[in-house]
Amino acid sequence: MIGVRALRIPDVQVFEPRIFADERGYFLEAWNARTLSAAGFHENFVQDNLVHSLHGAIRGLHYQLARPQGKLIRCVAGEIFDVAVDLRKSSPTFGEWVAEYLSAENGSCSWIPPGFAHGYCVVSESATVYYKCTEFYDPGEERMLLWNDPAIGIEWPLDRMSARLVNVRDAAAPPLAMAETYA
Repeated sequence: MIGVRALRIPDVQVFEPRIFADERGYFLEAWNARTLSAAGFHENFVQDNLVHSLHGAIRGLHYQLARPQGKLIRCVAGEIFDVAVDLRKSSPTFGEWVAEYLSAENGSCSWIPPGFAHGYCVVSESATVYYKCTEFYDPGEERMLLWNDPAIGIEWPLDRMSARLVNVRDAAAPPLAMAETYA
């Protein structure tokens, strides 16, 4: 059984699996289309990605414009601070952000629907993130949003990071006021 919890922006949800642990380790059901369909989740995924990052890595904030991706994010090793920013101009939460700590230990995953920029930072020694996408990656449609834009005000857990590793493209991303957004 998987529990579903909406965040402050209700379109972004956290799926919390039941974890069966004993002296050997643990088991959790990571994905069950029937269970989530019964909870009202009916997304189809076309691509899975796996990313390994070191402590302090900041990835994002990324999105695709013409073919926006919905992403189901799970941290399978380590811990991340996972962030979604609403880029839908018609939304009452446009420009607002929500975040959730995802870890191998809590087994939870975040649903980031199309229309949001997504990013995360690694707060453990390293982290491996596995995510499912509703659209194929299209490098010509990829857009970025400045990870530390003061107009958005994401409260990154910088106190849990001894270093910040941001690639050149993400560091040069436009702020919200200059970013391409959705209608």
